[in-house]
Amino acid sequence: MSLFLGVVTLDTLPNDLKMKSVVLSILYPPREGHKSMDLFEKCKGGFAEAKAAREAGLYPYFRPITNNEGTESVIDGRHLIMIGSNNYLGLTMHPKVRQAAIAALETFGPSCSGSRFLNGTLELHLELERRLAHFVGKEAALVFSTGYQTNLGTISALIGRDDVVITDKDDHASILDGCKLSYGKNQRFLHNDMDSLERALATVPDSAGRLVVVDGVFSMGGDIAPLPKIVALCQKYGARLMVDDAHSIGVLGGGKGTAAHFGLTDDVDLIMGTFSKSFASLGGFIAGSADVIDYIQHTARSLIFSASIPPANAAAALAALEVMEEEPERIARLNEIGAYMRRRYRELGFDIGNSETPIIPILIREQTKTLQAWKALFEAGVYTNPVLEPAVPPQMTLLRTSYIATHTDEQMERVLQIMETVGQQLGLIP
Repeated sequence: MSLFLGVVTLDTLPNDLKMKSVVLSILYPPREGHKSMDLFEKCKGGFAEAKAAREAGLYPYFRPITNNEGTESVIDGRHLIMIGSNNYLGLTMHPKVRQAAIAALETFGPSCSGSRFLNGTLELHLELERRLAHFVGKEAALVFSTGYQTNLGTISALIGRDDVVITDKDDHASILDGCKLSYGKNQRFLHNDMDSLERALATVPDSAGRLVVVDGVFSMGGDIAPLPKIVALCQKYGARLMVDDAHSIGVLGGGKGTAAHFGLTDDVDLIMGTFSKSFASLGGFIAGSADVIDYIQHTARSLIFSASIPPANAAAALAALEVMEEEPERIARLNEIGAYMRRRYRELGFDIGNSETPIIPILIREQTKTLQAWKALFEAGVYTNPVLEPAVPPQMTLLRTSYIATHTDEQMERVLQIMETVGQQLGLIP
């Protein structure tokens, strides 16, 4: 086959390389003054939105924490009550968790220096997997380096060219990125809308494998997936179900997650969790049947081509798991605080959406006012997380607040007092 260059083809050019070069230079002379687009052109001046926020004194991100005691932190010299952390059970300060990490560091060093697939697996990792599987009620579990990589590796490993993955529109970005990395088709349904989910399931051809993936607790709204209805639809249409319990482990179901909360552990095929929240560490895991976990272990690229979690992180997660089992009062206290704060915010007139958990959004629905509220709270001694577009639609901007089992009653009353003052100043509440 010939490659055409105008009316001349490569197979008609002279065999002599020098002559070929002359002919090609005549056909395609260099364009004088031509300059290709510089890839970094878009970066000139930095990131425009961030620059504008910095100049206005409203930039909330990448602020270094100089001291962190769990419920309180020091940032920019200010002592703040922390209600922007995912340290739900307060285990970053637990002596058993800290000592386990120190002991593992002294025994194994700071890194395994390899992937789980080759030289990066310790007996510590395997023990953690065994204990996690038992904790969430599954046959087997597999530990990844981060929660993000857990979702990337699991979904992309399972979803092939002829398969379909169906996700909630409010699912975490790591779920969506896992779908993008797969070779299958992705469909999305309206948030917690079972009619929308059924329409999506009904369109999947019988020849396709199908996987529904939902957050157990949604990280921005603090609401819970209606798992009984989702399970019923998955069974009706022959779909497998994966639940991302990143914000549910340590919170719901006696700490065991959303499936346990609803008594549906046997009906959920895959349970995912992360160590960066209730486990006070870093890493993630997927749990399910032994065959499925074995398949993921040998096909998940984010596991095979990434270094394993350091020994200290594995030991800290294992110790945190033991604390969850030994100190259930922490989980009870966390949910008591969540229920109290939801009730008090509603009484004050704040819009907290459909929150059912210790994640409580303060919906503001306007970007500039959201940043103003964040700054006013920060200066008054309360740390929150402003959530802006594109993380949420512009009409859904909010302050994400979340609570810790070790928060004191005095801290919560102080937070409510400051929230009320700022809310009234900005016209968020009467």
